[in-house]
Amino acid sequence: MKKSPREIQDSSRTITRRGLMLGGIQIATAGALAMQMRSMQLDHAEEFRMLADGNSIKIRLLPPARGLILDRNGIVIAGNEQNYRVTLTREEAGGDVEPILRRLAQIIPLSDARIEELLEEFSRRSAITPIVLADRLSWEEFSAIAVNAPSLPGVTPESALSRAYPRRGDFAHVMGYVGPVSDYDLSRIEQPDPVLRLPDFQLGKIGVEGRLEEVLRGKAGARRVEVNSTGREMRELSRQEGEQGATLQLTVDAALQNYAAQRMGEESAAAVVMDCETGELAAICSSPSFDPNLFVRGISSRDYRALMDHDHRPLADKTVQGVYPPGSTFKMVTLMAGLEAGVINAGTRFFCPGHTELGGRRFHCWRRGGHGSVDAVQGLEESCDVYYYELAQRVGIDRIAEMARKMGLGVRHDLPMSAVAEGIAPDREWKMRRHGQPWQIGDSLNASIGQGYVLSSPLQLAVMTARIASGRAVEPRLIRAIDGVRQPVPEWPPLEGVSANTLRVTRLGMDAVMYGSRGTARASRITRDEWRMAGKTGTSQVRNITAAERARGVISNEQLPWNRRDHALFVAYAPFEAPKYAISLVVEHGGGGSTAAAPLARDILLFALNGGLPPLDAVPSDQRAAMEARHQAMDLFIPEPPRNARTRV
Repeated sequence: MKKSPREIQDSSRTITRRGLMLGGIQIATAGALAMQMRSMQLDHAEEFRMLADGNSIKIRLLPPARGLILDRNGIVIAGNEQNYRVTLTREEAGGDVEPILRRLAQIIPLSDARIEELLEEFSRRSAITPIVLADRLSWEEFSAIAVNAPSLPGVTPESALSRAYPRRGDFAHVMGYVGPVSDYDLSRIEQPDPVLRLPDFQLGKIGVEGRLEEVLRGKAGARRVEVNSTGREMRELSRQEGEQGATLQLTVDAALQNYAAQRMGEESAAAVVMDCETGELAAICSSPSFDPNLFVRGISSRDYRALMDHDHRPLADKTVQGVYPPGSTFKMVTLMAGLEAGVINAGTRFFCPGHTELGGRRFHCWRRGGHGSVDAVQGLEESCDVYYYELAQRVGIDRIAEMARKMGLGVRHDLPMSAVAEGIAPDREWKMRRHGQPWQIGDSLNASIGQGYVLSSPLQLAVMTARIASGRAVEPRLIRAIDGVRQPVPEWPPLEGVSANTLRVTRLGMDAVMYGSRGTARASRITRDEWRMAGKTGTSQVRNITAAERARGVISNEQLPWNRRDHALFVAYAPFEAPKYAISLVVEHGGGGSTAAAPLARDILLFALNGGLPPLDAVPSDQRAAMEARHQAMDLFIPEPPRNARTRV
């Protein structure tokens, strides 16, 4: 059918509009391409020329700054310090790293032995893993490597942070230390954080560093860098800094910890100072100690062997890992069990002739001639063993063990420290389970004075003492704040099943130990009334004394080899009327608790109460000159004003 003129005209207009639209699109596309070509050829010509030469973009992780650890007053006890080092990545070096190592040895000290060690490490590691060749370089060495970088493909000079412990041995056992991540460390983690594979990244190994590793580690950052075909870094394209780990504030006092360490000196000993109200550990010190900085930098075989071979075991944390027969410091537990069971009261007397006969065997009192007739308070004051032998037969081991657990013995306390011991508060069921034997009455007599199967740590003895002082089920605490946020202090409940009268009698007995005319620790008393203390001595045997030796006279500790002497123990709290601090102290093979442990514990407790050096008028007059001489010989830590908690140190 033939179209009309109007229809032909409308059709022509439609075709024209479509043509214009198509032409416009074509022109716009061509213009965009032209603009892009201009940008590539002129604006980004150098960038694409470099890429054409074989350059590539790499993503490199940035290790986060490890969180700081502070004492209760903001003093840094674990921080970070600047560390210049150099790394090498085998893939970027073209595979053969030995020639590069030889060239590098002409710039910085790198022995043949070290080169062989590095070649062995390169053979075990992935080609893309950077290996630290040397660290703690001087600025001159670091600069020389940077200048010679073009002839050292794959070599990267780096500025990093390394862990540092400015208080050295004071907090070694509490803090632990960090070290390079080992294959064993990685095998224990189901999905390792990629940052753990960075060269010589430092991982918490033991102590607070190990137990709170994830809190302290932080989050890695990243940077995009451009490298050429030889692996040389050409420029940094972008950077996102990592997130620093949390800052931990502990409950410990750096000055008190330092004083405790110096007061114990070279003794193989442990001291724990605990706040009776909050449970905060003001000091927790094991002696002798070691410098944790040695482990951060890679301890030498010679230094490690010296620590391992030392007979005083400096690597062991005696405060929480060490367990000892508590000796007479356990007598408060036996007394409280008897009072609660109703088998005795404060006035109940037993006669001590110097021994107890049981089944044809003699259980001896420490005083050969005996104490005569003693009541509950006198039994503690004079530490009469026979009193507790008689009491144990009436109250039974199961009640004694139950009371021990109420007082925090035979219980593992939850602290972020390594290998916290549970100790042993034995009963009938325990012996049958552990040894497959029934409990004997003789076992009860030994346990009643803290011997036999009973084992306690200094931490547990401090908890026991704080609970006696406060009457509450206080628990030890080590973390005061995280990133400035104070951790809540629980409202500790009253001790269940322990009456006010039982606590009163026990406290009076401990007061008599210090101030009674026959008190075993009278010589170590505090003479200021406002700091009046209550305590208990303890001596635990580490060898059996035969009947023949008793007949001819027991050999004194001074005549025995060091490792066969008795352990010396002491526990105390003060002030008597309003208890603030409790302390426990153990001196391994120290001899008697009254002579070896009590004076040390008294002085440390005085430092805590005074907030500084014990005043001379707080001790008996005949001891003041010796105390003053000791203080003058000490190199004490004087805290500086605290730094900003987020400052890198």
